[in-house]
Amino acid sequence: MYDHILLPTDGSEGADAVADHVGAIADRFDATVHVLAVADTRNRFESPSSGLAPDVWEEAESERAEAAVDDTVAILPDAVPVERVVESGVPHEVILEYADAAGMDVIVMGTHGRTGLDHYLIGSVAERVVRRSSVPVLTVRIEE
Repeated sequence: MYDHILLPTDGSEGADAVADHVGAIADRFDATVHVLAVADTRNRFESPSSGLAPDVWEEAESERAEAAVDDTVAILPDAVPVERVVESGVPHEVILEYADAAGMDVIVMGTHGRTGLDHYLIGSVAERVVRRSSVPVLTVRIEE
């Protein structure tokens, strides 16, 4: 049923709960887990008068994404085959493109369950993925 599972991660708190679910599913179905972190290319701090230079932002995002993959892989059971992937772009777009291009059977990702103003201002990568994905998406609620 599930041969390839996509596990997007941003390295945030609660990634261990999502990785625990994915580890159990992968172990049960003898699946390969593709751990994907996206270095966000949207520099929210870039401006003429302050903020980070684009190259500094990109380097910091790449390092964060690499660390997120490493931390998440460390949580998965040793017996589960893993593919490590770091891409650059807009997170929900990269997740959806990777899922289609790599032939994922399911996407399993965390959701913070933001509501109200936080949801409006920050948005939800998980929500965008759920709405647009061509494959099933399992979400795991991450407690704040």
